[in-house]
Amino acid sequence: MSAADAPKEAPLGAVIATYLAMLEHQRHLSEHTLRGYTHELSELRALAKDRPLESLTAADIRGAVVRAHAGGLSSRSIAHRLSAWRAFYRWLAERVEMPANPVATVRAPKREKTLPKALSVDNAMALMDAPQSGTTEALRDHAILELFYSSGLRLAELVGLDVRHVDSKEHTSEGWIDLENAEVTVLGKGKRRRQVPVGSKAIEALRAWIAVRGEFVKLDPHALFLSVRGNRMSPGVVRTRVKQLALKAGIPSNVHPHVLRHSFATHVLQSSGDLRAVQELLGHASITATQVYTSLDFQHLARVYDQAHPRAKKRD
Repeated sequence: MSAADAPKEAPLGAVIATYLAMLEHQRHLSEHTLRGYTHELSELRALAKDRPLESLTAADIRGAVVRAHAGGLSSRSIAHRLSAWRAFYRWLAERVEMPANPVATVRAPKREKTLPKALSVDNAMALMDAPQSGTTEALRDHAILELFYSSGLRLAELVGLDVRHVDSKEHTSEGWIDLENAEVTVLGKGKRRRQVPVGSKAIEALRAWIAVRGEFVKLDPHALFLSVRGNRMSPGVVRTRVKQLALKAGIPSNVHPHVLRHSFATHVLQSSGDLRAVQELLGHASITATQVYTSLDFQHLARVYDQAHPRAKKRD
């Protein structure tokens, strides 16, 4: 049902529900992205109250931005909200008569450029080389750490991995590991599939885990990483395990899976200087998203310069 076909007595949510259904079934957005759109559009619905959505103006949207910012919502979150609203109104304009997209000229408050947090090489090595107990869980957790750092996977990509590729009526793999060819295939954002190399240390850790993985195989025979109950590991559990392992290894910062992804990207870029290759490895649709790492790389180069250049060294 289109916005124009929605009955007069239908709640404002009917139009939004139609849009969300389109995002799910036509654009095939991930569950995580759909949850984000659902939340942001529920905020738009609350802003409209009993008014038709097409009656909102740029002044209404700017007022919402001011209130959100005053309430502590970050500029990044406000920008995401406006992006969701703007896309919704572009879709709505094709279905109902509107004077203009009320979000088109509204911008989020300027924000300070924040660089991705990344571990130093020393801290990354300390985390990867931390002593292990040798238990089945410890072998699994070590393989998770090594794969995150080796291949720069997103959390959702890692938990979605199967131990091998399966394409049957019962199950179709979204991602899988290929130890023989030292690569991992993942389904990333926008349902874009990519293949990423896996380093020798990660291959070694994965082989050790897979050798004992059978102890955990109960409910899900396909998942690469399993909980003790035999289920595919959830993102929350993986996030918790990474944080605990980093604390145990004495890493001073708050380490989560995205920190390991940032560390992978930063260290590869520092060594290679190849921004385009890092973009492909990370699965960024646009190189703009990858360019933030050039700032980190410049910091590294600046330190090298300060230490190496005769005219930059501080004299004793």
